[in-house]
Amino acid sequence: MNYIGEIAAIGVAVCWTLSALFFEKAGRQIGSLSVNIIRLVWAFVLLGITLLITGNQFIPTDASGYQWFWLGLSGFVGLFLGDLFLFKSYLIIGSRTSTLIMSAVPMLTATIGWFLLDEKLAPKSILAIVISITGIVIAIADKRLKINAPAKGLLLAFGGALGQAIGLILSKKGLGDYDAIAATQIRILFGLVSFIVLITLMRRWKSVFQALKNKKGVESVSIGAFFGPFVGITLSLFAIQHTQTGIASTFMALVPVLIIVPSAIMFKEKITPHHVIGAIISIIGVSLFFI
Repeated sequence: MNYIGEIAAIGVAVCWTLSALFFEKAGRQIGSLSVNIIRLVWAFVLLGITLLITGNQFIPTDASGYQWFWLGLSGFVGLFLGDLFLFKSYLIIGSRTSTLIMSAVPMLTATIGWFLLDEKLAPKSILAIVISITGIVIAIADKRLKINAPAKGLLLAFGGALGQAIGLILSKKGLGDYDAIAATQIRILFGLVSFIVLITLMRRWKSVFQALKNKKGVESVSIGAFFGPFVGITLSLFAIQHTQTGIASTFMALVPVLIIVPSAIMFKEKITPHHVIGAIISIIGVSLFFI
């Protein structure tokens, strides 16, 4: 059996782990709004160069109107609204707790996919999702399985999760057999235009230009942009092309487990036994997909 979609989704989790860490670091230096616009500009340029090399076009002009509509809508919902909420939550409750809330994405995606895409999940797949998410919750929560974080930050993170889930569904609806890199370029373009409009309406361009002078902040955004909207999102579209959205998003939801060690190193956060236990349970859940 071919598991290329599942393998790609695991790659997405690794990329999003790295991007979450570097975007949190950048957000503390230059602000979440500046991080969002700069990372999308970087991703747009990197994707354009890739398309020039592979298809002799900077922007995917060969996409149909149907693909532009659904992928563009996906970019607006997932990369603009969803990430606007998520990046703000990083600054309030941190990337580790935010990614815990993001673990709701598989359930949200599978449920929405069931109704909109008629993707029926087998009982084993549902069990795997439940076990995996249970492990993620244990890994991120404290020893009393309680999360002590501001409600505003939690709601923002949930908004990010909902945006990502709906974005994945909309992406699959418009993707079909279309090139994943070109499709990502369309999503990025709509997300970028949405942020440009928002920053213009808020009259925040001055703060964005000031952020560009922060060398360390721009460096962190650049690294996060490479692993997140460039490699990560491209892999995510490739993954949902080759497996069900609910399954793919479960693998992508391993970010809270993968982030434990690097987060402890970068932000001096302590690793406790329940982190390890949660990680093991999540791995068991994911392994059920391969049995």
